[in-house]
Amino acid sequence: MASEMVCFGETLWDIFPDGKRIGGAPLNVASRLRSLGVKVTMISSVGKDNLGKKIKTYLKENGISDTCLQTDPDLPTGTVSVDLDNDGSASYEINYPVAWDRIREDRKAIQITKASSFFIYGSLSSRDPVSYKTLKLLLDNSHFKVFDLNLRQPHYSKKSISELVQKADLLKINDEELEVLNQWYGIKKMKHGIQLKRLSEMTSTPFICLTLGHKGAVLYTEETLYHSSGFKIEVADTVGAGDSFLAGLIYQLNQDTPKKEALEFACAVGAIVASKKGANAPVYPDEIQALLDSKK
Repeated sequence: MASEMVCFGETLWDIFPDGKRIGGAPLNVASRLRSLGVKVTMISSVGKDNLGKKIKTYLKENGISDTCLQTDPDLPTGTVSVDLDNDGSASYEINYPVAWDRIREDRKAIQITKASSFFIYGSLSSRDPVSYKTLKLLLDNSHFKVFDLNLRQPHYSKKSISELVQKADLLKINDEELEVLNQWYGIKKMKHGIQLKRLSEMTSTPFICLTLGHKGAVLYTEETLYHSSGFKIEVADTVGAGDSFLAGLIYQLNQDTPKKEALEFACAVGAIVASKKGANAPVYPDEIQALLDSKK
């Protein structure tokens, strides 16, 4: 059976002071989508090393299709050094070049993308010409395109980001990334709702979701702004919380859930992940429901 959704981009290991954990924003999204019951395919590349073998094993054990996971004969599996501050917020040092920088064009990946309902991609996969060329080909063959901006200096350019925003049906950004886009597009400082409306008009993006950390998130679409104030939790670390938020939002939108409810669900999932260590900590349905009920 065809996958409902496809995630494209980095599969890697986050190296923390106390050890390493599997990560990469697209893989984190894929993992959370699968845990929510979505059939999902990961399009990426790993090295011929032990870290790459462990990622392949992880995908199989977690029910994520690896039919489009390539193995690069020369480059290593990606790794990222992660530092956490006292509040659990993360900073990253992303190695280059690594296997996921060289995801090559593949007929099977095109077929799976054409058959899926959602295609999720990020900005890191545009930093190398090889993966970027493949990404653009797949975007031309996809249906609903979800762009997780995920800006990481120095791994992006204004040109590539502008091209990828123009392709998106749903753009997910945080407040810092919104400021970057506002500068690029000449949007003045004003209320978030007006900024998102202008950005949507200037980039022809039907959905824009702005995450605001502990203050929740807003979703702009069809001249309407939806807001969730988020949930109060004790933060363990923020790694992967935004990825799980995005997975929760897509999961709900795919079921035609009312936008406000979809946003609340996404915030709940992201908050639970932030309350635990690691990007792919288990999240259970009763935890999500309990957090949602706490607002009633």
